[in-house]
Amino acid sequence: MGKLATIGKATIRVFGNDHLPPHFHVKDTDFEALVSIETFEVIAGDLPTAIRKEVQTWAAANKDRLVSEWNAWNPNIPFA
Repeated sequence: MGKLATIGKATIRVFGNDHLPPHFHVKDTDFEALVSIETFEVIAGDLPTAIRKEVQTWAAANKDRLVSEWNAWNPNIPFA
């Protein structure tokens, strides 16, 4: 459940014992959001537009890592 990346001051993490759909967390002191690993769309919370675009670009380039982390931390609900 460690930090996967930092974009600006925002951290990207995958948590264990989480819920569907497979997603990652983006958190800063001013905002927090859940982003779908499949579509890279914000599914809860909100991100500033510039950060959202950077997060989506990072996620697309690191999808294999996100899937691997999700599956490692959430083996009972793997990313298909």
